[in-house]
Amino acid sequence: MVITQILFWILSVWVIFSALMLITSKNPIYSVLWLISTFFAISGHYIMLNAQFLAIVNIIVYAGAIMVLFLFVIMLMNMNTESEPQKHKWLKMAGTVAGGCLLLVIVAALRDLDIKKQPVLVNEGGIGLIKNLGKELFTTYVVPFEISSILFLSAMVGAVVIGKKE
Repeated sequence: MVITQILFWILSVWVIFSALMLITSKNPIYSVLWLISTFFAISGHYIMLNAQFLAIVNIIVYAGAIMVLFLFVIMLMNMNTESEPQKHKWLKMAGTVAGGCLLLVIVAALRDLDIKKQPVLVNEGGIGLIKNLGKELFTTYVVPFEISSILFLSAMVGAVVIGKKE
């Protein structure tokens, strides 16, 4: 039990540090690398929740394929600080205020949460098994699953149209 708590806190610090480095990095390539690090730490949390399939899919799909796509788009757009338009100070201030408001909402929502009162989940009924996940995905959630596949297809077509030379 103590090892699980220590591992949880190590992974949580890793996620928060990687996410902060992701949003504060000036170079977009480094931001993508920090995002990959964040995905690996989140996969560690999935393993601790007995969701091994989600952990592996998170690493393969997000840290693998999606990050390669992000790197491709960044290199395709050739984002340099010289060619990037300067942002106005009021836009930076608006972003800071919006982020502060989001932080306030999150703190207000979590303020009354008492973790000790919540029951501990026991691994009954095969929680985290791939069989149960596939059954739910293709019966209960088949429509959102198909809609997301159409969304991904349209995103790929959009990427091809944007990357196409005139």
